[in-house]
Amino acid sequence: MPYMGVAQAMVNAAEFGYRNGRPDWCNLGQGQPDVGRIEGAPNRLTWITLEPHDQSYGPPGGIDELREAVADHYNRLYRKGQDSRYKKENVSIASGGRLMLSRIFTTFDSISVGYKFPDSPSYHDVFSHHLDRVKPVPVKAGPDESFHLDPASFGKAIVDRKLKAFLIGNPCNPTGDLIRDGELKAYMTAARKNKCTLILDESYSHYIYGEDGAPGSGPVSVASHVRNVEKDPVLIVDGLSKNFRYPGWQLSWVVGPTAVIENLERVATGFDGGPSLPAQRLAIKALDPERADEETTAVRRLFARKRIAMVEGLEALGIRCGEGPLGTFYVWADVSGLPKSLNDADSFFKAGLGRKVVTVPGPFFDVNPGGTHPPMKQLKRWVRFSFGPSEDKITTGLERLGEIIAVSLEG
Repeated sequence: MPYMGVAQAMVNAAEFGYRNGRPDWCNLGQGQPDVGRIEGAPNRLTWITLEPHDQSYGPPGGIDELREAVADHYNRLYRKGQDSRYKKENVSIASGGRLMLSRIFTTFDSISVGYKFPDSPSYHDVFSHHLDRVKPVPVKAGPDESFHLDPASFGKAIVDRKLKAFLIGNPCNPTGDLIRDGELKAYMTAARKNKCTLILDESYSHYIYGEDGAPGSGPVSVASHVRNVEKDPVLIVDGLSKNFRYPGWQLSWVVGPTAVIENLERVATGFDGGPSLPAQRLAIKALDPERADEETTAVRRLFARKRIAMVEGLEALGIRCGEGPLGTFYVWADVSGLPKSLNDADSFFKAGLGRKVVTVPGPFFDVNPGGTHPPMKQLKRWVRFSFGPSEDKITTGLERLGEIIAVSLEG
């Protein structure tokens, strides 16, 4: 069984001696943010006292206290002044985002589900594991489309391909593309009009930047454009891994209509049994309004600075970054302007490993479950660079890449 794209990159890196946490390596391919203390953020949550009831099984869909905290979180950020607001019955909890997506797909039965490509390689696995119940329908959003699926193309795909659901990451891993404001509202309108369930993976929704690279004013979520939380066909998947920098807790949630959440509860009962009780109790603390706002504001401030450092550093090396990402903590860059020995993603990746720098080649993001489309050849010149690591690792990684390119130019 093949590894998921990014996991394959880590396997290849391990062949060169990479191990997670080794100080002599610069992992510019990592899919998690720096999890340590950052300026302006509250202290990391590091302690919990286990209670007797923590030894028992919990509710498959999560404890009511956490579900209510998630609902309050969305109402506070995105539903101010709205009559239709989320309740705990609109929330389900799972041990990680991929598990939550698998729960959602398990509720489907012989339907066509759209997705855009490139997108997160985890979607490839989710689709592949459910080919008996869904027909994956690819919608191209490659270099010719500036890696952006505009609302008109999205709506047309729903109608022309008779889609009953559509999975998309927003912001997008790996490209940093962001659907927001009027475009995001148009997505919601198209889904509502055509009764297509819109599955929004908002795992990076707090990593938002202006076109000038400045920190965004706040997070972006389709929850702002939902008219009726019980009727609009939208499922919002998020959690603590990226936006709150607790990937080791493996805790995610989905927000949507009560009827769908009830189905997901049934799936959880027979599928995975439900999430950890201690992790859920800690998650309630992470979602305390004052703590949550301090954390996510500090994240945008720090990662905007790291974004600028990464974009400027790569551009100085002759690696084209375009306008730079509007979301996530990745820079999606074109290496075709480098010397011949480095001007494709695979060669660049292998050269980096020789200097203990990990990146992720673009073809790993060509989501293609069941071979739904011909491989997107243009991705061979694209590479994902993560500015999730600490600033000193980013600086060191860029210096080593510069040395690789300098040697290639001399040769």
